[in-house]
Amino acid sequence: MVRDGYFYAVPLIVAGLLLGWLTNPAWAIVPFLLAAFFLWFFRDPERCIPQEPGAVVSPADGKVTDISTVMISNEKLTRISIFLSVFDVHVNRAPIAGMIREVHYQRGKYLNAMNAASAEQNEQNIVTMEGDGQKVIFKQIAGLLARRIVFRPKIGDRLGRGQRVGMIKFGSRVDVLLDPSARVQANVGDRVKGGASVLAYFETYDPELAGVSNIANAERTR
Repeated sequence: MVRDGYFYAVPLIVAGLLLGWLTNPAWAIVPFLLAAFFLWFFRDPERCIPQEPGAVVSPADGKVTDISTVMISNEKLTRISIFLSVFDVHVNRAPIAGMIREVHYQRGKYLNAMNAASAEQNEQNIVTMEGDGQKVIFKQIAGLLARRIVFRPKIGDRLGRGQRVGMIKFGSRVDVLLDPSARVQANVGDRVKGGASVLAYFETYDPELAGVSNIANAERTR
């Protein structure tokens, strides 16, 4: 449970108790239901983090809505967009193990996160990470309902793959930007889990070739 859940839920529980005591107990139902929703919304489940070298994991729970090639500062990158509804876990995680090189907060609009324009125009936090000779950029993008982006690490911090880094409150979007050489594993329409679902592998690691190599090594050691 993210502690923010208690900040929302406890006042509602107190309000419900007061309403039930001072008026009719039926009036307590609404604040109690809202408190239960916030406790559920701010859940923070443990995840099994993939350990394969070269894996890029999803920074968030949600649905993959777009995989495309974009130009960022005259650099061609592969963009994987993930939409988070209010029913998804909103805790964000580091997509790779590495160091935070840059963090840039951008004020903006609150367009629907499904709108393609939200990637550039909405309020967002842009994080650049480097690890194992690779660079990954991921954006925490506020949506129609989201009004606060939380990102706790600082520039220079080293993070583990799948490590918790913050959250976006309520419906939102996360974009992951990779070098075009990365081999994308996700497909549009996939449901992914933060820290657990592999979005791509860098070309420096091929799971299929690694499997063949492991078999060959086993044969040689017999």
